Amino acid sequence: MGFYVEVEKGVKVYVEDVGVGAPVLLIHGWPVHHEMFEYQVSQLPKYGYRCIQVDLRGFGKSDRPWTGYSYNRMADDIRVVIGTLGISHARLIGFSMGGAISIRYMSRHRGYGISQLLLLAAAAPSFTRRPGYPYGMNKEDVNALIAQNDTNRPQMLHDFGELFFASPITPSFRDWFQSLGLAASSHATAATAISLRDEDLRSDLPNVHVPTTILHGKLDKICPFPLAEQMHRGIRGSVLLPFEKSGHGIFYDELELFNHRLVAALGQIGR
Repeated sequence: MGFYVEVEKGVKVYVEDVGVGAPVLLIHGWPVHHEMFEYQVSQLPKYGYRCIQVDLRGFGKSDRPWTGYSYNRMADDIRVVIGTLGISHARLIGFSMGGAISIRYMSRHRGYGISQLLLLAAAAPSFTRRPGYPYGMNKEDVNALIAQNDTNRPQMLHDFGELFFASPITPSFRDWFQSLGLAASSHATAATAISLRDEDLRSDLPNVHVPTTILHGKLDKICPFPLAEQMHRGIRGSVLLPFEKSGHGIFYDELELFNHRLVAALGQIGR
């Protein structure tokens, strides 16, 4: 079932709600949308989970306002969705930028409605290098992505997609995955890239107070594995699950193993 939630006056985000059971809220990464979780949402309801997928503003089927692409605003959007749906004790799953936004949500909204956090190849605590933090991309690399977005977005998506997966994928899968990025608005893609470049979540990590599992590929070329180690150190009591053969596309590179570990992690929290 798909529907819209108005997160602020004149701005609605799209929500896809599948299955019955314990609620699982899934937040996609940059620059795709909720359909990236196809191979998880087709399975989780079999284990008694209700999958609530949100298209962040500017992406997928959501509205595309000119402004509102900071982590704070997008975390606020998630808060409105949770409040509108009246869900509680939900599991929050965030991939890449969606993982970063999920951390900001837990800090900014004190984990409202959430009983567990799962971070998939999260772009946190900082996506880019900065003083005292020699991990992640250089800011100049993100600036190059933004410049290419503004001149040849299909090529940017193609080139970025080439970095995504560590395992071989078919041309048809690659075309499908690129189509997810093409569904976004150009200005939202650029604005959220700026947020990826500039946001710093290091001070947010101690404010996560729910059981947290970090799933991260050892071969990740976009959010290198040291980011996972930094999150693990910063989130008290967190569990780090490395994937030896996965890149950034952790949700597909080792699909069977990933889904098995995801279900196992979800099952550790009482309903």
